[in-house]
Amino acid sequence: MTEEEETAARLELARLRQEHRDLDAAIAALAASAHADFIQVQRLKKRKLLLKDRITFLEDQMLPDIIA
Repeated sequence: MTEEEETAARLELARLRQEHRDLDAAIAALAASAHADFIQVQRLKKRKLLLKDRITFLEDQMLPDIIA
């Protein structure tokens, strides 16, 4: 991975982590409301899971392979 690619990956990783935290807060607020929309909560949870998968993928790409 070149230095330029690593910088781009780090920036995307930071953006994805922030969006993941924002979704967490939105899900908590929506779930706490008296008129929680179950479908909307499920959509947000699914989006959050997709973000987590992408974060994990990027983190794996940035770590060098170590063969023991």
